[in-house]
Amino acid sequence: MAKKFSKSHHHALAELNITPLLDLAFVLLVIFIITTTPIVNDLDLELPTASKREKDPPRKANYVTVDGSGKLFLNKKEVDSEGLLTELVQLRTDDPDLSVIVRGDAKTKYHRIVAVLDALQQANVLKVDLATEVFKTPPARKN
Repeated sequence: MAKKFSKSHHHALAELNITPLLDLAFVLLVIFIITTTPIVNDLDLELPTASKREKDPPRKANYVTVDGSGKLFLNKKEVDSEGLLTELVQLRTDDPDLSVIVRGDAKTKYHRIVAVLDALQQANVLKVDLATEVFKTPPARKN
């Protein structure tokens, strides 16, 4: 004996109920309308003008260089450890926002760089960068 299916049952499965989708679309539309700020230009105002001010020139970076033999240079001028500290203090008093870039040769002993960083800290220089080069991978060997 074969089962009989009601026609209304098959008809209900074949239709797609889009009412919840329309509800979602209307809710999203209302949210977008509420959250979008309208551009209001309903009052005619004459706004004041500001004087055009030239931009400040970019700050000159100061370089502390330690070469391979351990000699110290401040902006290409050779200095000793004590001279470095006094020069840095002078530069810091002239420019409270002093920026210094430390350049050290790859063959320089680590304690020389630490001594430079100590001098920068004693001179209260807050903006310190270490100069490096991009690491280049050596070419692959051929056997």
